[in-house]
Amino acid sequence: MSRTAEVHQGARRRTNASPFSVLASRHGPIIGVGMASLIFMALTLHQLGLPGLHYDEAAEAGVNAMELLTGAPVSTFRGASADWFGWSLPLMVQDYIGALNVYLALPMLALTGIGVPNLRVVAVLTGLAALLLLERAVSEYWRLAPVGGVDASPTRSPISWAGLIAVALHAASPSFVFWSRQGIFVTNLTEPLCCWCIWQGLRWLRTGQPSALVWSAFAGGLALYAKLLAFWVVLPFGLLAGGWWLQQRRRNPQRAPRLSPALVAGALAAFVIPLAPLIAFNWQTGGTLSRIAGSVEQSYYGVDNRALLQNLLIRGQQLGQTLRGDHLWYLGAVHANPLAPWLAGAFTLAALARRWRNIAPPLLLLGMAVACSLFTVSDLFITHYALLQPLLAATAGIAAATLLAGPSTLRPVRALVIVAVVAWVALDGAATVRYHGALAQSGGLADHSDASYHLAYHLRYSGLGAPLALDWGFAATVRYLSEGTVQPVELFGYGSFAEPDADFAARLRPFLPNPDNVYLLRAPGATVFARRREVFMAEAAALGLRPVLERSFPQRDGAAIYELWRVAP
Repeated sequence: MSRTAEVHQGARRRTNASPFSVLASRHGPIIGVGMASLIFMALTLHQLGLPGLHYDEAAEAGVNAMELLTGAPVSTFRGASADWFGWSLPLMVQDYIGALNVYLALPMLALTGIGVPNLRVVAVLTGLAALLLLERAVSEYWRLAPVGGVDASPTRSPISWAGLIAVALHAASPSFVFWSRQGIFVTNLTEPLCCWCIWQGLRWLRTGQPSALVWSAFAGGLALYAKLLAFWVVLPFGLLAGGWWLQQRRRNPQRAPRLSPALVAGALAAFVIPLAPLIAFNWQTGGTLSRIAGSVEQSYYGVDNRALLQNLLIRGQQLGQTLRGDHLWYLGAVHANPLAPWLAGAFTLAALARRWRNIAPPLLLLGMAVACSLFTVSDLFITHYALLQPLLAATAGIAAATLLAGPSTLRPVRALVIVAVVAWVALDGAATVRYHGALAQSGGLADHSDASYHLAYHLRYSGLGAPLALDWGFAATVRYLSEGTVQPVELFGYGSFAEPDADFAARLRPFLPNPDNVYLLRAPGATVFARRREVFMAEAAALGLRPVLERSFPQRDGAAIYELWRVAP
């Protein structure tokens, strides 16, 4: 064949190449992941100051970071801290949440100032890290587990087709985008850390590199310190990886990764080192251990941890909500991708029918994680599934890639899968954009309302530096938004949502005769800790005083959220 004929034949091959073959070129997956990352960043960084700052964002990162930067006394959780060169460093921000977000926020706030978008940029970058590490974990699995004739390396690219699809299905998801924007609220640090743990663990199984096992153990320990519920993923993955290693040893002892006593000791040390603050916290307070022990039967929020079937039904519904994205009502509307759960189910069932061994491990990991989530020390919050959403994307991505890969795959099947993936991503993106439109109008609802901004600024610039909080949702938010100039005093008591504790009236009574004191309440329709308002009114009346509503702070639709009261003779 002449050189000219070869050129024309090559041109015809390129012209007739399918979209799959073009994207499956060496640079195609890299470009695809880059585009998905840019889409994610564009969707998350838009109007980053909305919705309003949630209490947990301030309490679990903002306040302590602000205190460390301004030199103010650090309000450590349960008084547990580590002293370092005169600094009192917080160990934990909750009994089951570490202070990692505090330390990650420090450099950003030091560079850009104390503000809401400034704080949330850290969470957005955490989401981007989760997206990229998700690809690494899925691509590593795809290289490790070729079975049944499925080509595990369909391209020469370091990014697999499975990894690209997983990232694409994740990047524009309403759940992932808006959970990442308020990542501290959902402790989204657990996502990249768990993906890192899985990636390095799979890398050790594939290559036998000792450093990979050490890094996997370190990432797992760090994920647990970030938030204890990371054990939903870390524990099942450890069991599955251990079983995989035993299977490798049984089939081919010479090729199985070597597990020496020194490597085991190194991995255990790497796992424990990031847990040192958690261990120190419990040495000082016993908080985590007592919280777990007190939740064996019933959690703080009243969840029956023995009702496994009932909890499973709730968690099952939340899996669908996470995929659809129709749980973000507090943004001002409800939008959804109704096809996402159906497509995820179709991909998975079809992959099980074609090459079940390829999809069984990630599906089993997801199932074990859901089983672990049936127990809670708090409540069955859907935000917990920010941790599991990468597993959903990974399972769907691996299933779709299983259908695409291999020489026996029919072109119509490939085209159908590609169309389904594109439709999934497009519907996710459309729902996310509509949520942004709703948010621009609402400013956020309820605990996410931007009314908290108006409240904090009013208190700050009116010189009301020590208001008395008679309900939840004021102290941390106002302290951060006022840069520490307003320090609400929480009087309401955390003992019970339904009733004030026996000492509440006694705590409140000494403040009532002073007419300069102001009291913060939530509007009747927005109450969290019940009956504090009634006790406030009764105690004032018993002293011959009259409570006066000085000002209310509504969300943008006019519904009152916060109230500022005084007591007059």
